[in-house]
Amino acid sequence: MVGLVSDVGLKRTLNEDFASYLEKEEFKIYVVADGMGGHNAGEVASQMAAERIVSYVNEKFYSSNVENLIEEAIKKVNRDIFNFSNTNENLNGMGTTVTVCFITKSFIHIANVGDSCCFAIKNNEIRKITKDHSLVQELVDSGSISEKEAQNHPKKNIITRALGTSSTVSVDVFELDNNEYELYILCSDGLTNELTKEEILQVVTEEQDYMKSTTKLVALAKETGGRDNITVLLFGGDI
Repeated sequence: MVGLVSDVGLKRTLNEDFASYLEKEEFKIYVVADGMGGHNAGEVASQMAAERIVSYVNEKFYSSNVENLIEEAIKKVNRDIFNFSNTNENLNGMGTTVTVCFITKSFIHIANVGDSCCFAIKNNEIRKITKDHSLVQELVDSGSISEKEAQNHPKKNIITRALGTSSTVSVDVFELDNNEYELYILCSDGLTNELTKEEILQVVTEEQDYMKSTTKLVALAKETGGRDNITVLLFGGDI
């Protein structure tokens, strides 16, 4: 069972978020990307990232070292987006964040670039697995501001790492045990800018149906501002 909703929000005219996933007997792969750039460039970048990461994993799963597969996929797609952006003036500077969950029978890998993130839930507790690559996160890490101050910081949208803006990219990968958590949420910052992780947890634990949960989360994010595109992908951690 998967819940997936992507919404333009209340302030934007174009949805530059994109999500994709593939569930097979041997593995599952889930991706959320949040594009950026002028014209329709962000929309192009996020769709390329999500679809091509899924495609790469599906193509290489049986012939590659699966331990490195998700990082390889993201780096390959980064080069694809960067090279494509140089073919058209209107696409110059396009890029996207990405957060990925790759589930195999041996391990779960969570990866991210930028400030789209992954939450994991077990026993009515929620934990943020990824760490944002953003100016505000750096301020939190340095002790300049608190986590609470970060929630509504005016420079919250400035990211320090993205796919497609350079020919190389550094990818954070987190390895989890298969039974460590029950549920996973991948989302763009359009959700986390409006709702706290405790509010997210409350919705998910109240609803048994994943689509109802994701629909409700997006509706709540819009009620509290809906300032950005909002994408939520909810799924279980079993295989």
